[in-house]
Amino acid sequence: MLQRNFSSSEPIEELPIRLFGVVRESIVDGPRLRYVIFTQGCPHKCYGCHNPESHAYGGGKLTTTSKLWNDIKKNPLIKGITFSGGEPFLWGHELYVIAKRAVEHGLDIMTYSGFTYEQLLKKCETEPSVHELLSVTNYLVDGRYVDAERDLNLKFRGSTNQRILDVTCYPNSTEASIIEL
Repeated sequence: MLQRNFSSSEPIEELPIRLFGVVRESIVDGPRLRYVIFTQGCPHKCYGCHNPESHAYGGGKLTTTSKLWNDIKKNPLIKGITFSGGEPFLWGHELYVIAKRAVEHGLDIMTYSGFTYEQLLKKCETEPSVHELLSVTNYLVDGRYVDAERDLNLKFRGSTNQRILDVTCYPNSTEASIIEL
């Protein structure tokens, strides 16, 4: 089996980031074996959210981007990283720093957001950190969780209004495509 070499001579930028938690090995938060980072703070506060404790901006625990990257690279079997929440785009630059390094090492990035892709594109015009995170995201699960549209048969999302989008085209194009993983 191919093992990744996560060594790098350049240290990752050390930035503070507030987390709800992490899952070091997951097969339910995206395709293949993934490391999942749940950010703290969410403006959406969706009724029925599976992480309501992640809504408070001051909750969770404080860590750093370098500590997260060092934890991720301990497992050479990880195929991707998933950013969930809370709302990951509130931590766009910090997650970008981690994702950029991960992509350099062949990992893919899946990001969940309560914002729609169209809303994120609009935010990119004035919020550089949203642009940064979107530019390294391969798969975007967009839209608020709607409890009335809950469907347990959906793969990697909770309600039928949410889409899984291939956004690897961004920023060269905004023509994302809906996909099934």
